[in-house]
Amino acid sequence: MKLETKDVVVNLSKKDIVKKVSVQVKDKQFVGLIGPNGSGKTTLLKSIYRVLKPAAGEILIDDIDIKGVSVKETAKRMGVVSQFNNIAFDFTVEEMVLMGRSPHKKAFSQDTEEDYRIAHEALAKVDMLDFKERNYTTLSGGEKQRILLARTLAQQVEMLVLDEPTNHLDIKYQIQIMDIVKSLGIGVLAALHDLNLTLMYCDYVYVLKDGKIVANGPTEEVITRDLIKSVYEVDCSVERNERTGKLYVTFYSNLSLEGKR
Repeated sequence: MKLETKDVVVNLSKKDIVKKVSVQVKDKQFVGLIGPNGSGKTTLLKSIYRVLKPAAGEILIDDIDIKGVSVKETAKRMGVVSQFNNIAFDFTVEEMVLMGRSPHKKAFSQDTEEDYRIAHEALAKVDMLDFKERNYTTLSGGEKQRILLARTLAQQVEMLVLDEPTNHLDIKYQIQIMDIVKSLGIGVLAALHDLNLTLMYCDYVYVLKDGKIVANGPTEEVITRDLIKSVYEVDCSVERNERTGKLYVTFYSNLSLEGKR
């Protein structure tokens, strides 16, 4: 499956937040979307998963404009984990994950043994099966995020759209979530704020600033000291980890650099 945006424009309160942005996620490619707060990452993703309607441009799945496809049909192929996890009603964890099966079911149809099996497998993948009887609202922010990922896994989709999926998670679960997503072997478009996670997991990256793409390419070619200084306005070093072979970023505060300039 291929996901693509072509010259997408999204405006809020009569102001363009996303300005002619074109991105592409090829089959089984893990693509990162990075940039400072307010750069338009979440707004772009919301237009892709149809919470916001673009003012211009196209959003395509396998070269078909999603405007001509039902939301239910889209949900069979593309799953979403957003950064907001407030639910007004108090469902159990199991019920929350079973909701991921709804795109594959007719209205008012009962959950089957197969639905429960898939939901429990999804919970096991995020290490939350023992929580299946708990009420969702009693969970911590990080636990809720893992349940939302499990719900998306239960959709059995071909593409994932993730909006800062590791928010509220400690380091162990940040890595667990990203490992799970990477292991699925499907296309992923993920807005990320952690540049080291981006370097660890993303094959390709787009950099947004002020609603525009300012750089894109293979992750290790794009995330450089100069790029970070230009986009994030902070000083850093970018070096290669001898054990993993991956690049990593070390940030410096002005205080840490005093007397060393």
